[in-house]
Order: sequence, then C-alpha cells, then structure tokens
Amino acid sequence: MDIRLATSDRDIERAADLLRQLRTHLDRATLIERIRTQQRDGYQLALLAPADGPAQCVAGFVITTKLAWGRALYVDDLVTDAATRSSGAGRRMLDWLKAYARAQACGELHLDSGVQRFEAHRFYLREGFRIASHHFALTLDAPP
Repeated sequence: MDIRLATSDRDIERAADLLRQLRTHLDRATLIERIRTQQRDGYQLALLAPADGPAQCVAGFVITTKLAWGRALYVDDLVTDAATRSSGAGRRMLDWLKAYARAQACGELHLDSGVQRFEAHRFYLREGFRIASHHFALTLDAPP
C-alpha cells in the first residue's frame, strides 16, 4: 500500500470520508466542497489506501513561503483511521511528507494540533516535532 497524491474524484472522496473523523463539524458534501476550493490555492491531499477500500491515513497540506520559516510544507489536516491507529500508518505518512517537503525544497514541516489532542501530541513529539509557538484564533462576525 503506497502513499500517493489524491487527485481523482474517487481518491478525494475516500480522503474526505476519513477526514470526517477529524473535521466532525463538516458533512461530507461541505468537506469535499472545501477541499476543492482549497485545491485552487495549492492544497494537496496525500492518501494511504489500498486500491479498493477505505483510506488508512490522509494528510492535507500546502507548500508555502513565510517570513518566519522560509519555504515550508504546512500540514492542515492529518488523520489516521481510528480503527488502524498505532499500526504505523501515521509514521509512514509523516515520513512521506518529510520526503515530499525535501523534494519541494522546503526547509521545514509545520502543523497545528488542537490542544485537546493529547495522543496526537505524544505522536508528534515522538516523531521529532517540537512545540514552537502558540496559535491564537479569533472568530469574526460573518460579513453581511
């Protein structure tokens, strides 16, 4: 089972089905619509899945350049299917993301993780990530 970029409608749908475990506030149709919108701005999906069957791990990411980091791969979404956690799928995905980032001349790999995701934090720390900053958010009123 290889990791590949999800570009076909079928692969994007399979990725969306798994992403719903992370993005529980979105229904499937809205999630796919947002993926398509973000893809126009460079968002990509990496998928670990058999030829037929459900995805085991998916990562949504962008290649970006920031004053603080230079060229970097930023992971927006990373989820391993709850039924296959601790099987090595997440580590395989991170290894793939690191290799992909290097191939794209990125000097860093970044991600944010919700403060309540303690198991994910342990995983990221084991994989060599460091806690480099606090992420602040402000909800704004929707424009009229």
